[in-house]
Amino acid sequence: MIQASLPQASPRRELIGQLIRFGLVGLGSTLLYAAVYWPLATYVMWPVLAVVIAFAVAVTAGFFLHSRWSFKGHERAEDNRTKAQFFAVQTVGMLMNAAFTWVAVDWLHGPTWWPLVPAVLITPIVTFALNRWWVFG
Repeated sequence: MIQASLPQASPRRELIGQLIRFGLVGLGSTLLYAAVYWPLATYVMWPVLAVVIAFAVAVTAGFFLHSRWSFKGHERAEDNRTKAQFFAVQTVGMLMNAAFTWVAVDWLHGPTWWPLVPAVLITPIVTFALNRWWVFG
């Protein structure tokens, strides 16, 4: 019997695909984070506390999307170790965003949207690298 097989994707192509999927999920998570953070920080509570709540909401959605789509088939089963490592990476991201928020809003007395700039430009790069090589690698 003759079996046809699909050509294997090169490691570079696989990485690019993961980066694109991560970016799409990350964009959605970032929009969700901003949609929760900004109104809470602006009208309801201390902005650093709003970071924690917004991050919890975004991370919950992000875990399921990243583990089932962004890094699907990346040689790691979804087990308790993976969940703990994902949580650790997201904690790093949350602490980064909390620090950005504290510096921008509390220390520099800027508006509550200022910390969204580094939260969108810096934190995703760090969390992608950690997720790719430590959590799902």
